[in-house]
Amino acid sequence: MKLVQLRNLLVISEQGSVRAAARHLGIAQSALTRSIQELERELDIVLFERQAKGVRLTEAGKRFIVRAHAIHNEVRRAQEEIEQMRGLTKGVIHLGVSTVSQIALFPYAAKAFRARYPDVVLHVRDGLYPTMEPHLKNGTLDVYIGPILNHQSAPDLTVEKLLDNPRGIICRKGHPLAGAKSLSELVDAGWVTTSVTFKAEEELGPLFAQHGLPKPRLIFRAHSALSFVTAMVSSDALAMLPVQFAELTMAGAELEVIQIAEPLPEPPLCLVRRNDILLTPAAEYFCDMIRRASGHIEHERNAARTAR
Repeated sequence: MKLVQLRNLLVISEQGSVRAAARHLGIAQSALTRSIQELERELDIVLFERQAKGVRLTEAGKRFIVRAHAIHNEVRRAQEEIEQMRGLTKGVIHLGVSTVSQIALFPYAAKAFRARYPDVVLHVRDGLYPTMEPHLKNGTLDVYIGPILNHQSAPDLTVEKLLDNPRGIICRKGHPLAGAKSLSELVDAGWVTTSVTFKAEEELGPLFAQHGLPKPRLIFRAHSALSFVTAMVSSDALAMLPVQFAELTMAGAELEVIQIAEPLPEPPLCLVRRNDILLTPAAEYFCDMIRRASGHIEHERNAARTAR
């Protein structure tokens, strides 16, 4: 088995056809087909099924490609680690980062990181943990930085708590419920939902039930910061989000926090990585800068409490 065969397998899977993969790689389609056929003979399985438009992985192919991803990414990390040990500052770090982490932690960490590793590319995927976990497991992502409910993760992943992060009920400026003081005053509102679990109702539902209130009415299900900010700004929908959303440059003038009395769940911001993957020196340094950014926020919070 050759590394180039694994690379070809991954590119065909990503591009959806041998022709598109050959064009992407700049090699002859016949050479690419031959490479996959040799790999299939060696494994004694069929990796792809031909369709009217392109190809798709067989069930055996789907299982094998998970390993192929892991091997490919480990080779990449090994090459980058050797280069970084020799003093070169090149490479790529693949990050999964939630929106609130990008607001609160990323600017501080990225500035310090750039000073040390100016030529390392930070490849950032925006999202929450449920969508990031598969990419952590197959080695595509180096780390995830964001909220995790109850610190839950798979046993092959390490979860490091960074800091607690308060959430608030957020609405558009001028919302008729902006002056509400209790969750009970919000029972008739429509809600924008996004979630640190796979089901958004697993967060809002228990909160309402805890206070003897009927289930919240979910009217928007958003999967990006832009989606739920747009939904709130253009309607009377509410959302339970980290308070930093009301400080976003693009939304700060349009959103505000409803100051209700009930405490809200605060999933901590965490750093998650695979147990058996050794990060490159650059990736380890970036994680250290994220930890330092978290410590800086904690210090500011403690100073603010003391000042009160």
